[in-house]
Amino acid sequence: MSLIPLLNEIRDCSHCKEHLPLGPRPVVRASETARILIIGQAPGTKVHASGIPWDDASGKRLREWLALTPEQFYDETHIAIVPMGFCYPGKGKSGDLPPRKECAPLWHKLLLEQMPSLELVLLIGQYAQNYYLPADFLKQHKTLTERVQNWQQVPRPFYVLPHPSPRNQIWLKKNPWFESNVVSEIRTQCHKSLGLCD
Repeated sequence: MSLIPLLNEIRDCSHCKEHLPLGPRPVVRASETARILIIGQAPGTKVHASGIPWDDASGKRLREWLALTPEQFYDETHIAIVPMGFCYPGKGKSGDLPPRKECAPLWHKLLLEQMPSLELVLLIGQYAQNYYLPADFLKQHKTLTERVQNWQQVPRPFYVLPHPSPRNQIWLKKNPWFESNVVSEIRTQCHKSLGLCD
């Protein structure tokens, strides 16, 4: 299956609709020419309403980390956005529920096969990292903090980030090295892939 029919099939997916309090509305962006892939968690209510990935405070911070304008960030010929769960999963005791586990096994491999030009994959948050990083790395670095601290050991093309949610403000304050050291490296690599470096 080529990419356009695949994206249409994903956007029509209702595989786990009985578990979705707001109903299915898969959010995904991809193209065969994309050089960067952003894999996050799942849409929140604002993104569910707009259908635009990272259309919230988390997205604003992510774009600041990457030093990208909204126009650059949403240029799907260069940047693909594929969450672990494509639909809003509902509310939990402290924030949104985890991404539905059905999505990634159903769709990710098929999508990645249609994106041969990827140079950089950003794994945002523990769900993406647990799914994509090698078991030996995860065994050695069990917490998100340990993974981000040891970002240089992460096998390429992967880079790891905490979720840019306002809920993570305490983590960011406790770990100022992330924004002063790691963000600048990821930003540089991102700009290289996009041809934005001087």
